[in-house]
Amino acid sequence: MPKERQPPSFFPSTALDHAAAGLGAGVVTTLCMQPLDLLKVKFQVTTHNPPGGIGKYIWHSLKDIQQTHGWRGLYRGIIPNIAGNASSWGLYFLFYNMLKKRASGGDLNKTLTAAEYLICSAQASAVTAVITNPLWLVRVRMFTTHSDAPTAYRGLWRTSLGLLGVSNGAIQFVVYEKMKAWGFERKRKHCERTGKEYNRETDKLSNLSYTIMSISSKLAALSVTYPYQVVRSRIQNDAQAHLFPTIPETIKRTWAQEGPRGFFRGLGTNLVRVLPGTCVTFVVYENLAWLLRTTAASRAALEDSELLEEGV
Repeated sequence: MPKERQPPSFFPSTALDHAAAGLGAGVVTTLCMQPLDLLKVKFQVTTHNPPGGIGKYIWHSLKDIQQTHGWRGLYRGIIPNIAGNASSWGLYFLFYNMLKKRASGGDLNKTLTAAEYLICSAQASAVTAVITNPLWLVRVRMFTTHSDAPTAYRGLWRTSLGLLGVSNGAIQFVVYEKMKAWGFERKRKHCERTGKEYNRETDKLSNLSYTIMSISSKLAALSVTYPYQVVRSRIQNDAQAHLFPTIPETIKRTWAQEGPRGFFRGLGTNLVRVLPGTCVTFVVYENLAWLLRTTAASRAALEDSELLEEGV
């Protein structure tokens, strides 16, 4: 049986296409969600319960930051945040698609098993976490201090908590990939029933579908992995170095003083920020990936046509 034709790529490889799409998605998402990103980290490192409802507290906190430090205050740390988000998504999708290609034996059309998606995602997340950890550390320090002067940041390469977080991305992408595969299969069958042409290379799902799938997969991952994010933020905050000097001490003190709720501090803000942010990231990513894919397909078709004419 002849091997199924592989999808063309805009850049030298499909992995680079996905890296470019991830990079663009990271930039757009960061610009949109920066104020809530700032607030989420501030909530995670505090040890006090927010007064009133979470929505009211978010509004007043953002208003207070704006009145005290101006609009610039809401975008404090934007450069390392963009660098961290853009590079993280770009590198993640680069490694993830390289690993998927290897797992599929070079067949980009092959649908992998849940276990294969999990392994590829975990490996890509681990490599990305190691590379980008310094950028996230700088971001937390800038979000939680008011000084622009450089400081002797402790544990710049303390990546153990970052590596713990690979489970978040791994769980999310297993759920997302399976939902997306189901969506494309459903669309293919619908096209067959209605007599419409179906081409996986140039077709895509609706933005609403990508939105629903991204929210569902993120909720599944976040429900399991959020506590490590709180511990990571507290460990990386210089102002609390005397309270949270090590990972075991941070876990012990948080549990003793705040109980289980302490490990979910800032979750409400995180949901407000992460769910819209996740939607923006995946919708932008899928549309950019589709644009590169269809452009490459059109270019390949034009080249084939020119070759055919030359042969004639």
